[in-house]
Amino acid sequence: MGRVSPLLLILLALGFFFATYNLVTLIIHNRATTSSSISISTSGSSNNGGGSEWFDPVKESNLVKSGDRKFHVALTATDAPYSKWQCRIMYYWYKKMKERDGSEMGGFTRVLHSGKPDNLMEEIPTFVVDPLPEGLDRGYIVLNRPWAFVQWLEKATIEEEYILMAEPDHVFANPLPNLARGDLPAAFPFFYIKPAEHEEVIRKYYPEDLGPVTNVDPIGNSPVIIKKSILEKIAPTWMNISLRMKDDPETDKAFGWVLEMYGYAVASALHGVRHILRKDFMLQPPWDLEVGKKFIIHYTYGCDYNMKGELTYGKIGEWRFDKRSYLRGPPPKNLSLPPPGVPESVVRLVKMVNEATANIPGWETQ
Repeated sequence: MGRVSPLLLILLALGFFFATYNLVTLIIHNRATTSSSISISTSGSSNNGGGSEWFDPVKESNLVKSGDRKFHVALTATDAPYSKWQCRIMYYWYKKMKERDGSEMGGFTRVLHSGKPDNLMEEIPTFVVDPLPEGLDRGYIVLNRPWAFVQWLEKATIEEEYILMAEPDHVFANPLPNLARGDLPAAFPFFYIKPAEHEEVIRKYYPEDLGPVTNVDPIGNSPVIIKKSILEKIAPTWMNISLRMKDDPETDKAFGWVLEMYGYAVASALHGVRHILRKDFMLQPPWDLEVGKKFIIHYTYGCDYNMKGELTYGKIGEWRFDKRSYLRGPPPKNLSLPPPGVPESVVRLVKMVNEATANIPGWETQ
């Protein structure tokens, strides 16, 4: 064999150096972005668990050029009257808050998984997708949510780089900026999503060799702001995991009505995706007493009070607001306000519902 040119040896050495450097850098970056969830308090300060300060997307949003971080608002819905009136109120407040300072909302889509158009197509931007095959949801209609997102992401043209997954019973109380940071999505931590307390069940879907069960964030899919490219990878896994969970009696019993939320949390962990946990993302009356600077009101719980302003949860109150009171049609205009002593969050919610119903054309005829 002939002698190797010294110049060639130098070039090879440089090539191996840069390849190794890039690989190590990539590994470090991936570990940094997936090693832990980031908790951020209502005030916006945050900590990554090691005492170092974390980027606050609210405070630092002025560093990003306007329009660069717009997110598309998407919610899944059915054509049932109960879903329709909630979507109409949600869309009304989206339009109002979108135009206010501090908002980074982009477009809006109601992903309708009833398989056919309905009478809100002209009022609310809507994309129609198919429901799951009959019987596959086993009466748990929420299983249609991941399947709806899979279809929408595959077929729709979505201009924004980020997506907010929202729900019909969300009301925007303040202008919402993009709370995600780069590839790190932002989510609301739910107190009742506790992967560590269900480790035996979680391990059926997230094996030990993938890491500790704490890699599964205490979240659901909504509200979440996430890069479209990342959600496109998670969504099919979210759908398949949720169907597997529903098919397993032990998992179904353990997770109940929040099974699909656990499905999203586990699917994210399987893809190595962790979330910035934003407690100020959302509030849930009657347990959260003030709106303050929080962004979304989630009215999933009934609000029951006596005329002294005392909560009577679990017992129908003398005054009440519960979305389930309106399963067959929309609530009437001008609902009565709560009695004195009821928390500001509940008063604000009812006032926002009243404003929307007073201004949405044809409210009681849809």
